[in-house]
Amino acid sequence: MVHRTADGREFVRTPDERFSDVPDFPYRPNYVDVDGLRMHVVDEGPRDGQVVLLLHGQPDWSFLYRKMIPLIVDAGHRVIAPDMIGMGRSDKPTDIHTHTVGAHAAWWKAMIDALDLSDITFFGQDWGGITGLMVVAEHPDRFRRVMVSNAGLFLMPDPILDVPQGIDREAYPVDPNAAIRTFDDFAADCAAKGYIKEGMSEFFNAWMLYALTGPELRASDNIRRDFGGIELTDDEVRAYDAPFPDERFMTGIRTLPSMGSLIDTSRTLDAWDALKQFTKPFLTVFGEYDMLVGSESIQNTLIENVPGAAGLAHDRIPAGHFIQESQGPELARRLIDFMETT
Repeated sequence: MVHRTADGREFVRTPDERFSDVPDFPYRPNYVDVDGLRMHVVDEGPRDGQVVLLLHGQPDWSFLYRKMIPLIVDAGHRVIAPDMIGMGRSDKPTDIHTHTVGAHAAWWKAMIDALDLSDITFFGQDWGGITGLMVVAEHPDRFRRVMVSNAGLFLMPDPILDVPQGIDREAYPVDPNAAIRTFDDFAADCAAKGYIKEGMSEFFNAWMLYALTGPELRASDNIRRDFGGIELTDDEVRAYDAPFPDERFMTGIRTLPSMGSLIDTSRTLDAWDALKQFTKPFLTVFGEYDMLVGSESIQNTLIENVPGAAGLAHDRIPAGHFIQESQGPELARRLIDFMETT
């Protein structure tokens, strides 16, 4: 069933039964209205605990944090883990022009306002880090400390991935006859072309186009094909694929990568200038196997330019891009220690 916002934007809503057997995720769904759309939020732990905001990226949802949430709650903190608009249990606009970094930053800020969150400890990875750091930069008064993994602003001031700007998403419809059909096909093609190397810009440009056009795009394939590989059970595979029962629900998963080709340069550089004035604690823990946005170059740029990063225990740990999946308990322990010592 297609729904419409009050101003006429079309969206779909994944049926609840798709999430009925999600493993290790016993959390009652909560929802807030942002810009006429329903955003799903996991909200666990004591109401008077320190707020920990966990933001995911693409192609996953708050399920990615299932190994971290219990440990953070047990430490006495309140965990807020929302699903990006277009992902998870959140509403999914069908217009392919919907998803931009600025739109997601605005939706995160609307969620923060709706829940009246303040003194926030922020953790973000992938697009959750990229879009969330925009909010940190533009509204630093809301945040107490920041921890990021495999993420940065898209411009710092150079692009973290040097891809052509101004993509026309309409020029890349899903191609049912494509030779590159699955994520494994895509990865093999990139390897054959020599795209998997330091920098990864050619890889990411190809990823933007495959996400738009690949006829057998699946969230779980992307996650378990992580650098070095991740083992998922059949139930975990179903959980990662649950938000996307058919093509109507896949606008977000298909178009989030191409947000990298639609960067608001002025706004992002302003955000970078603001982060260069951010003096609150700012910790980076990256995955040493993530060649995409987990590179030493990206991590060191943050450490060397954000004042709040000085003197903290920055690290690179044995993990790929989806660091919450492969090293969730370790990340949670480091986050808790970070909160206790800053």
